[in-house]
Amino acid sequence: MSRGFVWLVGAGPGDPKLLTIRGLEALRKADVVVFDRLVDRRLLDEAPPTALRLFAGKRSGHHALPQETINDLLVSHARRGKRVVRLKGGDPFVFGRGGEEAEALADDGIPFEIVPGVTSAIAVPAMAGIPLTHRDVASSFAVVTGHEARCRGGSAVDWKRLATAVDTLVVLMGAPGLPRIVGELLAHGRPPDT
Repeated sequence: MSRGFVWLVGAGPGDPKLLTIRGLEALRKADVVVFDRLVDRRLLDEAPPTALRLFAGKRSGHHALPQETINDLLVSHARRGKRVVRLKGGDPFVFGRGGEEAEALADDGIPFEIVPGVTSAIAVPAMAGIPLTHRDVASSFAVVTGHEARCRGGSAVDWKRLATAVDTLVVLMGAPGLPRIVGELLAHGRPPDT
C-alpha cells in the first residue's frame, strides 16, 4: 500500500470562519482527523462522515495523549495510506508543536504539508481593535510564550532584553505566570503604564 499524506492544519483562533480555504480543503479530504482541545468542534463536521476523529488535546498539566503518541498516530495512519489532518488551534508553528510533528513525519519519509492558521497572537488584538503596529506608536512587536517547558529549569525567554526591545509584546499562555512576567518586565525597564 502506498503511503498516505498528512496536513498539519492551523484551525485559527477559535472562530470556525477563520479557518483558511486550504485548511478546509484538506479537512474535506481527510480519512483521519487528529484534533486539539482549542479547535472549534463544528470544524469536525467538515470532514467526511466516515473519517476517524481522534482527540489529542492538551491543557496545562493534562495531556490526552503524549506528544510522542500523537507523532506515532500521524505516522502510523499515513503508513496505512490514509489522508490525515492534524487540526491544531491557531497556527501549527506558533507554540503548537507543529515543528515536532513535521520532524517526525520527515524522519519517516511521510509526505506532508503545513497549512498556516491565523494565530491568536494576531487575531485577538485585531478583534479587540488593538493594532500590533501603528506608525505613530508601535513599529515592532514580539510574540513569546508565558508557559515554557518545565524541563528547562530556568526561563529561556530573555525578559530583560524583551522589556525594552519591542513596542508591542504579545504573551501567549501567560495567565498562570502573569505576576512573574509583569515583575520581570517592570524590573527590566518596561514602562508601568504599558
